[in-house]
Amino acid sequence: MNSRQAQFAIHLTALLFGLTGIFGELIQASATLITAGRALFATIALLLFIGHAGHRIALPQRRSWTALGLAGALLAIHWTSFFVAVKVGGIAIATLGFASFPAFITLLEGMLFHERTQPSEWLVVGLVTLGLVLVTPSFDFRDQATIGLAWGVLSGLAFALFTLANRKAVSLMPGRELACWENLVVAALTLPWCFREFTALRPLDWLWIFMLGVFCTALSHALLVSSLARLKARTAGIVIALEPVYAILFAAILFAQYPSARALAGGALIIGAIIWSGLRRAAPAADAAASPASSPASKAASPD
Repeated sequence: MNSRQAQFAIHLTALLFGLTGIFGELIQASATLITAGRALFATIALLLFIGHAGHRIALPQRRSWTALGLAGALLAIHWTSFFVAVKVGGIAIATLGFASFPAFITLLEGMLFHERTQPSEWLVVGLVTLGLVLVTPSFDFRDQATIGLAWGVLSGLAFALFTLANRKAVSLMPGRELACWENLVVAALTLPWCFREFTALRPLDWLWIFMLGVFCTALSHALLVSSLARLKARTAGIVIALEPVYAILFAAILFAQYPSARALAGGALIIGAIIWSGLRRAAPAADAAASPASSPASKAASPD
């Protein structure tokens, strides 16, 4: 994959992520069943993908199961709460609530890993918080949209915790295998709660769940991993931050779900803060890469 293909792949990944809420709206089933079905199809697709690539998936070592179990449980909470948010508050509200996850990562990294939080990072947290205040339709929990936003924010918190849990898990096995096992954990945790519901699914719902699991989960993960071989993580993160834009656009076209001007202003503030943070972090990395100290010659001469 060259640089141009990597750019296309990361934009396609953001587009597929944006379609997640659309499928959540289309599927006439509970959030738990959507999560279980998504995880099942994603696991099968990843197993086929790994096998097609000529790799063998090994049984995780005993010391890996705790990290895998924790990450899988957090992923299950993230997906389930997101689909509840879609069902209750609509696609735009759910996606903008979830978009708060970078602020949670900033806060939790400082608390859990004792990493120093920079003033600029606190500014991003403040901007995201202000954006959420603007997105909130009302401060009355009898309002369905407000309840939906709360579920979306919970989804963002769970995803932030999942991301931090993966800092440990990703060191234990390759990324594709990790995703496969985590999806299997999600399926194992959610299937017992909705197994009987599968018999009532319409054929069209099966198709939507299949597409959600294969394209928006397995394929998007493969594209993300492949693009990161050519792109910096910060660059990829900036593009992925556009996910709510795609989701809101699709919701407007397909379901005539139009967010209010205030919600759009709050969403712009959240997305803008995330993109600004990514650009700000990418600049020092680019400078460091371009500096003489980081050239191949200087690296070869270093003690390392």
